[in-house]
Parts: sequence; C-alpha cells; structure tokens
Amino acid sequence: MTKKITGKTKLLGVIGHPVEHSLSPVMHNAALAQLVEDIAQLGLDYIYLPFPIEPQNLEVAIAGFAAVGVVGFSVTIPHKQAIIPLLSEITPLAQTIGAVNTVSRQNNQWVGTNTDIEGFIAPLQTTYKQDWSQKVAVILGNGGAARAVVAGCIQLGFAQIHVVGRNMQRLQEFRNSWSNSSLADKFQVHQWEELPKLIPQANLLVNTTPIGMYPKVDESPLSVEEIANLPTGAIAYDLIYIPKPTQFLQQAEKQGAIAIDGLEMLVQQGVAALKIWLHLETLPVEVMRQALQNHLGLGK
Repeated sequence: MTKKITGKTKLLGVIGHPVEHSLSPVMHNAALAQLVEDIAQLGLDYIYLPFPIEPQNLEVAIAGFAAVGVVGFSVTIPHKQAIIPLLSEITPLAQTIGAVNTVSRQNNQWVGTNTDIEGFIAPLQTTYKQDWSQKVAVILGNGGAARAVVAGCIQLGFAQIHVVGRNMQRLQEFRNSWSNSSLADKFQVHQWEELPKLIPQANLLVNTTPIGMYPKVDESPLSVEEIANLPTGAIAYDLIYIPKPTQFLQQAEKQGAIAIDGLEMLVQQGVAALKIWLHLETLPVEVMRQALQNHLGLGK
C-alpha cells in the first residue's frame, strides 16, 4: 500500500553525505507502515526520508529542520561528531563516546543520543549469551564506529579490550579523546604491527573499518595470514552488512569462527531510535529485519 502523505504527516529522516545508499528508510518506513495497521487508534502518521547534507551545510540544515517541524533524525557519516555543538542536550552515553547517531526534538530543543551501542551489543546479548568477564575483545579501527563498539564491550564487561589502528597519531587522538571519561582506563590501543600477538587471544574480533564495503568488496582489513591465528569458536563481527558475508567474515569462518554481520546492529539501533521518536515500547522488529533482507535480496 502506498503511503499517503498529507500536511499532517510528521517528518523523520537520516542525515549524511552521501546518504543515498542508506538502508534506514527501507527499515523505518516498513515499521511505520506496520504500526499504522497494528495500532490504528494511535493515528500514527510519519514518513522517514534520506537527507543528503554536505558538512558545510550542517548548521543551516539543522536550523531548517527545526523550522519545518522535523520530529527526529538519524545521523550517519560524516556528521556523528560534528553535530554535537549544534544540539541543546546530549545524553551521558553519547557524551562519553563523543558521537551522536540519533536526534529527537524535545521541548523545542534538539537532544542527541547514541543507539549504536544498543545495536552493537544486541546480538551478543541475545544469540550468543556468554560470561564476557573472562573474554578478550580486539577491535579493528579507531573511527566513530569504534567508539560505540568500545562502549558496548565495556558495558558487556569484557576483561580486556584492545583497539588496533594503522595511524599512530589517530590512535593517540582516539585514546586522548576519552581522557575525561570514566571509561578511559577500560581499553588499550595498539598499532597494527601488534596484531599477531592479539588475534590468538581474541574471543571477539570486530571490524569497524570500511574495508570490505562496496565497491571494494573483495578486500579485508586482515590478511589471510593475520586471521589464521583466530581461535576456533571466536566471534568475528563485521559492522559492514553488504556484501553478505564480507571477505573478512568469510576468512574468519574458514578458521572456525562464528560470524555476525552489521545487519542486526542496523536493525537494533533503528528499533532503539524509533522507541525514542514514537514513545513506544513495542515495535515490529521482524518486519524491519525482513524489509532489509528483502531489499538486499537475502531472503529469510
């Protein structure tokens, strides 16, 4: 059924640059359509749109959103950190990791939070329930996505968390950016050369780098030699969800690892965002997951 948009339809969306490849509209609009059917008496009337916003236009765009009554929006690359000074309030969680991925309009003010952490840990908590307090996490990359993964691993209670990067200056900046946080002493940073001694210890190996993403789908952040020492039964988690599976996950599975891709994280962070925007506790999670799988031609 085609969505009928009227003057009463409320706006949600995602901002990024580029944003045309975002799957968030597919997932959110499927959920919104289902909710209209499920709870017609609530009179839900929302549409979720992609908004391509170049970095230099971010401030004027956010002011424009307020002017036209946007209810809330997701934030993706490259705005997750740049948006912080433009918000009236940031939740302690988003403050701690220094990145915002979800913004809502509350009392005529923009409030930012981060649902990536919730999204990241969801499959680890539900499908692979373990006592993480004895486990070691190795995280590849030190960009914005790595921040949510570090916070998620701390939340799960990992015994050791190692962040590995190629650029020493960026690694130090990553390390220093947590200096005012209580989480600063909960992880260590390492240069890429140290991977041979870290991978054999890893119970969870997470790729937060864009290596392996379209169009470079036959690349992996690790060489076959590097990943050969991953323990059998370890969990390899790639935040990338296209292609499925990525080269990184294919390599890991050959070593006997359990593979998780970024699709479930995308679904679960989206669920958490919709709960904030719609003030609802129960959402059609399976409809969101299925909409993405159908869109990506993945079937069940």
